[in-house]
Amino acid sequence: MDVPSVITIDGPAGAGKSTLGELLARRLGYLYFDTGVMYRALAYAASIAQIDQDDADTLGQLAETTTIEVSPPHVEDGRQYTVLVDGHDATWQIRRPEVEGLVSAVARHPQVRQVLRQRQRQIGQAGRVVMVGRDVGSVVMPDAPLKIFLEASLDERARRRTAEVNAREGHADQQRVRADVARRDALDRHVMQPAPDALIIDCDPLTPEQEVELILAHIRRI
Repeated sequence: MDVPSVITIDGPAGAGKSTLGELLARRLGYLYFDTGVMYRALAYAASIAQIDQDDADTLGQLAETTTIEVSPPHVEDGRQYTVLVDGHDATWQIRRPEVEGLVSAVARHPQVRQVLRQRQRQIGQAGRVVMVGRDVGSVVMPDAPLKIFLEASLDERARRRTAEVNAREGHADQQRVRADVARRDALDRHVMQPAPDALIIDCDPLTPEQEVELILAHIRRI
């Protein structure tokens, strides 16, 4: 099977991009790279530095000066990767609710996206990678040979995100999670359009394993 060197997976919050991306990368022996980690890491750094989420210039400068490293897991605690922010292991901190609430607000600034997109593009250009995010196929890697866009209903995404948080921390309220996912949809709408040549997958009736098989079947056909 002739596998594309770069595969992008985009879609809204809670659609299951990370789970699918990790499974697919493992099946192919590819690097799994969640581009959203960079925005989470920057939101975390901004919260530590107490930078206002509307201060675009300062956030852009922070993006330029903050060192964000993403690597395979260093610890066996359920993590998909290890994230270092200026040398500090922030893998779980960037998933905390207070950081989650800042991500879309921080990422909306063009100054921030310009810096982080370039870093993401460098990783993609190395090849043999499954890249996951919001605008990877449409903006970051528009020449990627295989682009995938996941669709899922708001209720299903809220259910999945609640289960994920409860499995890790044990105290998520699904209605609050649903409201947060809807809020992020509104903030992310400007980068949420699938690439014209993307393979669009409705995730509601499928398990992640079924999604992987669907994609592999598509690769065989093309």
